[in-house]
Amino acid sequence: MIKALDYIFEQFSSYAWGLPLLILLIGGGLYLLILSRFLPFRFFFHAIQVLRGKYDNPNDPGEISHFQALATALSSTIGMGNIAGVAVAINIGGPGAMFWMWMSAIIGMSTKFFTCTLAIMFRGKDSNGEIQGGPMYFIMEGLGKSWKPLAVFFSICGLVGALPVFNVNQLKQAINFILLEPNGFVVTDTSNSIIGIILVAITSIVILGGLSRISKTAEKLVPSMVLLYFVLVLIILGTYIEEVPGYLKLMFTDAFSADFYKGDQFLGGMIGGLILLGIRRGAFSNEAGIGTAPMAHGAAKTDEPVREGLVAMLGPAIDTLVVCTLTALAILVTGAWQSSDVNGVSLTATAFNDAIPGYGKYLLLICIATFSMSSLFTYSYYGSKCMSFLFGAHNKHYYNYLYILSIILGAVAPLSMMLNLIDGTFALMAIPTMTATIILAPKVVSEFKSYVKRI
Repeated sequence: MIKALDYIFEQFSSYAWGLPLLILLIGGGLYLLILSRFLPFRFFFHAIQVLRGKYDNPNDPGEISHFQALATALSSTIGMGNIAGVAVAINIGGPGAMFWMWMSAIIGMSTKFFTCTLAIMFRGKDSNGEIQGGPMYFIMEGLGKSWKPLAVFFSICGLVGALPVFNVNQLKQAINFILLEPNGFVVTDTSNSIIGIILVAITSIVILGGLSRISKTAEKLVPSMVLLYFVLVLIILGTYIEEVPGYLKLMFTDAFSADFYKGDQFLGGMIGGLILLGIRRGAFSNEAGIGTAPMAHGAAKTDEPVREGLVAMLGPAIDTLVVCTLTALAILVTGAWQSSDVNGVSLTATAFNDAIPGYGKYLLLICIATFSMSSLFTYSYYGSKCMSFLFGAHNKHYYNYLYILSIILGAVAPLSMMLNLIDGTFALMAIPTMTATIILAPKVVSEFKSYVKRI
């Protein structure tokens, strides 16, 4: 049964991530980047000023601050995608996969700007009359009610895409690989289920408290977990400093030779397969164009859509250009990517243990637990927003129960099954998000021009 499901999810993910989606995500992102005249890079420092609260007004509509919105969005993106997702990319694609993740992030900065600006420009109201943001709302408000099927399609996919199965799977794998197995514990479905039950208890306390509790938790967790992870990786890079320049160069050269690529071919070649791998892992890591971040940024306290778009734009830069690069270098310089046959989070743990013997893997486990738990909190909010849109705000709490039950599934299922399920669903979520964003992009450009005049 498990093998059959694993095969089905593998085929589903493979078909979903075909050439049409690649054109939509990357071609659409390039179109937005050119249309905006490289806006993300020209207004980068202004975005940092907005993030620091220079333009905050407590009387603006919305639920949370710019910083809380970015922290909430980052708590889902800076997570297992940066630790396990990068490890999967390196394991299959070698150093060159990181280059195509960078390309995905650079284009993704523009995509994030447009999608999250639209999330504020075209906020809608749920059945309780409360202001909400996200792709389903900017599709309805920006394109009209005749486009509702597209909004419904996004929300249905979002119900599955927001499930925490990959995060839980990798947290379970980390606990087993780092903590239980080295200390003589025999890992079974029962022990995995116990891990799942413990995660259910912790997650329930936070997510049942709603967005306010989720955003406040993320606001505290995200900066501290990023700082700890930075320190650990910098220690590793300092230990292997002579290896760093060579591997940075290899990331560029291998991107066009695919010498270490072990996956399937795409567009008739290994390089095509490597490009697709990098884009898939980049999309999973920073979620640009998928549509999850606009749901968090759509709740920000602001009446200036462009400001929230600029803040959101920082996400892929922090997530993929910085955090993912550090993870990749840690795996590469220690040689773990060639000396170990493990994959996912276990590969990253091997690299940390090689560089910081004795306690490196335990410090990484703290980061993994924090990353994973913060992602668990945020994704529940995304799923409940989709549930609210489909079935009414008074029914959104039912999603939390489905979400909590899925934690058990993530704890006992194999990595490949969970990865393919979420990968495939993310691909489907990108279709309505990018379609609506490309159509509405000229309105964002017009709004941006007005914003520049006002400031």
